Amino acid sequence: MLERYGHGGDLLTAQETFGLPKEHFTDFSSNMNPLGPPACVREIVAEGWKDIHKYPDPAVRALRGKLAHKYGVDPESILVGNGAAELIDLIVRVLKPERTGLARPSFSEYEEAVHKTDGKLLNIPLLAGNGFALAESELDRVMSHTDLLFLGHPNNPTGRLIAGDVLDMLLRSKRRLVLDEAFMDFIEDEQSHSMLPLASQSRDLIVIRSMTKFYSIPGIRLGFMVAHPELIREARRLQVQWSVNDLAQRIGCAVLEDTPFEEASRRWLREEKPWLSAQLGSLGLEVVPSDVNFLLFSFPKATGMTAANAQQLLGQQGILLRDASHFEGLDERYCRVAVRLRADNEKLVAALTMILDAFPVSGGRGGVHHEA
Repeated sequence: MLERYGHGGDLLTAQETFGLPKEHFTDFSSNMNPLGPPACVREIVAEGWKDIHKYPDPAVRALRGKLAHKYGVDPESILVGNGAAELIDLIVRVLKPERTGLARPSFSEYEEAVHKTDGKLLNIPLLAGNGFALAESELDRVMSHTDLLFLGHPNNPTGRLIAGDVLDMLLRSKRRLVLDEAFMDFIEDEQSHSMLPLASQSRDLIVIRSMTKFYSIPGIRLGFMVAHPELIREARRLQVQWSVNDLAQRIGCAVLEDTPFEEASRRWLREEKPWLSAQLGSLGLEVVPSDVNFLLFSFPKATGMTAANAQQLLGQQGILLRDASHFEGLDERYCRVAVRLRADNEKLVAALTMILDAFPVSGGRGGVHHEA
């Protein structure tokens, strides 16, 4: 199982599992922007070693200033962290919720953070029949029993934004709400959907953002949180000192100014996501509509194929996908794949075609025919 440690992108486990060098894998299991990292990252890494003997800025002032300018918020409402994962864990330790409402399926880090503080979980099911959209009726059922809602916006692994009317209802409720906007950068009209500016003024809303996905720097670890300054001060008090290293701070400042990279990334996704979604659909796969840079799909029952089967068969060819059955609320037929560049996406489609045609189906061995 590639998700030995709960996430995609584990190339060492892939190497141990399939016996191929890490460099030989085409990784669809990790949702990184294939256009990145931006060129400025290489330059900073090449020169940054000269200052490694110095401590990083413990207050991350330069990067907080850049973020404040970009998003139009007070720098005192921003806390930068060692990736969004640190901030997810940190905000739950600050709030100490007794009962947290989680949409399912969703990112496993939310649940793990709540369990570390001995909190209880209430499930808000995202239903396949509703396109995995967050339904107001399901929220109504649990909201009065929770003191925190922790939701992905867009959600991982479904790729769905929370609808505007549902967001409005959540904000009107005055319930404490954490929105994980780790993939919001990939949204074409981000400003129309992000709740980040509102979070800096609200005592009920916290927004967490990742910089690793869009700028493709997961090895650096960088994210930030926006909330009311009083809450930010409390979170900073609990944060490990020098959590964000000097290279990460410099890289964060530089990539925020790379407007051409942002524009190129959105052009790529605008073209490539619908192409890949259509190709997967043409194979008979059930593809969930996505607002971001990854696609959740399931194999029809008639094929007999499971995500574990597909992961094993494709892994032997050097192609990695995410077995999404490990997300609570999804069964053994669900996979998640990142949208990559056209040549890689064509490679994925060809490999899926091959394994579907060759895989045994119910009623005996045989191929599943797909129209060309």
